[in-house]
Amino acid sequence: MFKEFKEFAMRGSVIDLAVGVVLGAAFGKIVDSLVKDVIMPPIGIALGKVDFSNLFFVLKDGATAGPYASVDAAVKAGAVTLNLGLFVNTLIAFVIIAFAIFMILKPINRLRRADEKAAEAAAAVVPPEPEEVKLLREIRDSLKK
Repeated sequence: MFKEFKEFAMRGSVIDLAVGVVLGAAFGKIVDSLVKDVIMPPIGIALGKVDFSNLFFVLKDGATAGPYASVDAAVKAGAVTLNLGLFVNTLIAFVIIAFAIFMILKPINRLRRADEKAAEAAAAVVPPEPEEVKLLREIRDSLKK
């Protein structure tokens, strides 16, 4: 059983998948920081000094009544909140990651389509019949008569 697991784990596709997951997680953290620390602060200032990470609405007060200074304070007080700012940050991070993946996959898909077209063209071309085959057919036809 250990031998089978080792063969499975050492396949190229499994290792590639593991590397992809690790790099994807690291890339996700970089994009999160980009959104929270670089993109959203200027947008917040442009929209009237709004801190998107703390843009929330209280749906139900907690044990301690509001107003709450931050999402964390509201959660600690037991309030039920609608965290729009965190959702906007996550949405922007998703769009950035999706666009980056699209830009990586676009040339790969273009190459794949070109390979498929070349394979179709190669399959469509019928090689000329060798001279020996023609001669053998003529002999066969003569013998039939």
